[in-house]
Parts: sequence; C-alpha cells; structure tokens
Amino acid sequence: MSIDTTEDLFVSGLKHAYYTEQQLVDALDELEQTSSNEELKSGFAEHREETKTHVDRIEQVFEQLDADAEAAEDPVVEGMIQAHEEFMDQDPSEQAIDRYNIAAGQKSEHYEIATYGNLIPMADQLGMDDVADMLEETLREEQDELETLSEMGEQFDYGELEASN
Repeated sequence: MSIDTTEDLFVSGLKHAYYTEQQLVDALDELEQTSSNEELKSGFAEHREETKTHVDRIEQVFEQLDADAEAAEDPVVEGMIQAHEEFMDQDPSEQAIDRYNIAAGQKSEHYEIATYGNLIPMADQLGMDDVADMLEETLREEQDELETLSEMGEQFDYGELEASN
C-alpha cells in the first residue's frame, strides 16, 4: 500500500494500533500470570479487560471509515514481547519478574500513548471528530494506566530484590 495522503497515513497507523492492542490482550495475560504481587496481577487483569475495549473501539473506527478492520504487524510490539520472553528465559526471581513486568507495562503504555497522540491530530485534520473523540478516550485510559504503573514502580521494594540475590 502506497502512503500518499494523511488519510493513508492515518489508516496505516490505525492498523498498527489495532495490532498493538490485539497483541497486548495476550501480553497482559502473560504479565498477570508471571507476576507474584497480587496488586500487580489484578492491575494487569483489569487492564487486559480495558484493552479488549480498546480493540472494540478501533473496530468501531474502522466501521466509521467503512473499512475492514485489519491489523498490521508492528515490530516494536514484537520486540517488547521478545524481550519479555528472553528475560523469562533467564530464570529470574519473583521480585525481579514483578519489577520487570512493571517496566514492561510502562514501556507499552508509553508506546500506546505516542501512537494515539499521533492518530488524534490526524483524525482532527481529516474532520473525523467522532473518531478523534474515541481515540482520545483510549489515550486518557492509557495515560491513567501509565500513572498507575509508575506509582507501583515508585513503591516497589528494591530491598526485597537485593535480598533475593
């Protein structure tokens, strides 16, 4: 597909966002399953359900564009998933896994925030006010999740991590 217009660029970005959200549904399940901290596990489970809503919202955007909901593989997402797998292959302690999972969650939230932060102005420029509003809602939810994860990271007990080494 040739990308020659703002609409082409928007649709391409939307396909990558769709892929990202779909992959994160599974990745959040993995983060929940590998975490030992109950608050963290619960947070990942809740965000997985919210991410399913993000997938649905993107499908609604495709419908408004009268286009098939199509995902385009995103190498950044693939890299984050691969990094988690490689980390887990090192047989880390439970505390190290929890801290790594917090960081992995923060990285994915930053990436999603950047993604939606780029799509929203394009939707606005294209006169897609309803689409921009839906994407803005997702952006706010991603920002809230980043704040939650950042607070958890600040409260993480690194003494436990040091003691396990």
